[in-house]
Amino acid sequence: MASASVSSLSFLFSSSKPASSNKPTFTDSPFLQQSPARRHFLKGLTLSLVPFTTIIPLHSPSPSEAKEIEVGSYLPQSNSDPNFVMFQASSKDTPALRAGNVQPYRFVLPPTWKQLRIANILSGNYCQPKCAEPWIEVKFEDEKQGKVQVVASPLIRLTNKPNATIEDIGSPEKVIASLGSFVTGNTYDSDELLETSIEKIGDQTYYRYLLETPFALTGSHNIAKATAKGNTVILFVASASDKQWPSSQKTLKAIVDSFNV
Repeated sequence: MASASVSSLSFLFSSSKPASSNKPTFTDSPFLQQSPARRHFLKGLTLSLVPFTTIIPLHSPSPSEAKEIEVGSYLPQSNSDPNFVMFQASSKDTPALRAGNVQPYRFVLPPTWKQLRIANILSGNYCQPKCAEPWIEVKFEDEKQGKVQVVASPLIRLTNKPNATIEDIGSPEKVIASLGSFVTGNTYDSDELLETSIEKIGDQTYYRYLLETPFALTGSHNIAKATAKGNTVILFVASASDKQWPSSQKTLKAIVDSFNV
């Protein structure tokens, strides 16, 4: 359509006459043959019209490329630590929460962090309410400190037992063997697992992990926490590069400590 518009405009303002016509063209008009000022005006009009058909961008930034404002500008202060704000997921935040496939979860963040948009193909939006593979729920980042993300996996991917607990699925090592690639963003090697522990918060059991992952896309250092509830296994991951880790590991640990479903 844009090409057609440009062609039409080019013909309209052409200084040559069609070979098949003896009729006066638009450029024979007395209007064009009057003052140079009027000719200059028409030339400017032509230049302003033609780009209008071509400036429409062919590629818009994908959702994953767009960053939101600092979370401290809209999230409430944490009751436990004034240096953090509290993110509490609800049905308006993700497709899986709206579908009831994930139970609400929460965790604290430094107020300077920003939420990242999740590309549709990674968000699980296209496969709700029955997804066969894990998807990313939410993701936050600070360029100086690192990033965190919530990954959800269908329970059926790990066990055939309905409403299984994390203990029903197996040991911490077995669970991370199944979900490790979603911690690293590419591959997982058991040699990258440095520490495991088990934590109880109320009736909910969480497996905790400390990983050193030199080839990970997420970062060289990862702290993770996994639990199962309903039909889903939830994996919470905090990641940092070698440059970020020395100054941010305490903050990332506090963020992971706060995560609960």
